[in-house]
Amino acid sequence: MPNPILFERKNLLFFISLTVVILTVVATLLFNNFIIKTVPKSEIDAAANQAIFLYRQRKERGENFSNGPCLSNALMANWVVDTVHNPRLPIDDLPENQCVAYLEGRVEHFVELDIEGNLIRAK
Repeated sequence: MPNPILFERKNLLFFISLTVVILTVVATLLFNNFIIKTVPKSEIDAAANQAIFLYRQRKERGENFSNGPCLSNALMANWVVDTVHNPRLPIDDLPENQCVAYLEGRVEHFVELDIEGNLIRAK
């Protein structure tokens, strides 16, 4: 006949172990998927500088920015650059004036310049 106290201890140890494993899995999923990942300042600065450089090149070629077009869906790895009015206008929210790669979730970061080429934000 099995010892009932030993059986209860084994069950308790099993459930404690199972709880630890489940909590570890949940914590890992939360950390990897839901916590905002910080971008190094040097990467943000590089993206902003590259965006301004691209804007100036296009401006010299006579490109029209009055609609607030997307300048690049591939500014750098995981970055796009978009132009908008400052303050923002409804035309800036039209899909044809936004970067498709960002809208589709293919990139995580963007640089936003006003239609004069001034940095609004980069994140």
